[in-house]
Amino acid sequence: MSTISTSNTLSGIETPATGTYAIDASHSNLVVTARHLMVSKVRGLFSGVSGTITIADDPLASNVEVVVQADTIDTREPQRDAHLKAADFLDVENHPEITFRSTSVEQVKGERFRLAGELTIRGVTKPVVLDFDYQGTFRDPWGGTRLGFEAKGEIDREDWDITWNAALETGGVLVSKKLTFEFELQAVKQ
Repeated sequence: MSTISTSNTLSGIETPATGTYAIDASHSNLVVTARHLMVSKVRGLFSGVSGTITIADDPLASNVEVVVQADTIDTREPQRDAHLKAADFLDVENHPEITFRSTSVEQVKGERFRLAGELTIRGVTKPVVLDFDYQGTFRDPWGGTRLGFEAKGEIDREDWDITWNAALETGGVLVSKKLTFEFELQAVKQ
């Protein structure tokens, strides 16, 4: 894969070429991390990620829409995955998708950007802000133009009515309220 130089810049930072890019589900994912027993981290990988990234003439007017299939969560423990898919957590039977739709892009400093948007989980939509990095634009072996982004954020799961927990005898709870998440997105120009 070779890097593609674009003529678009924002405050001296190279940006992707304008256009619509389809998120490549086979090269994109969402990782969510929670504290377990207050001492260790459990990571859940969602592999069913799709959507579009639209790069505008003004890069700060660009937008992204991401759809995550909630039933693709994998924590490497089938019993825990089944509980996460149940009504106590994601309720995938009634809410099969997690969505994120951006509302604004802000350049923080240099190559640091923030992406504000609306995150919907279990039918509840709340605003979130993600820190994101543009990973570059590349030509793939088949002649396609691809770009990559990484975005990170943090939420309190109770804001999305995900309140199940169990108190520990020694204090604390089984699952943290705070979740960190990271999108890794690769998209191909349409």
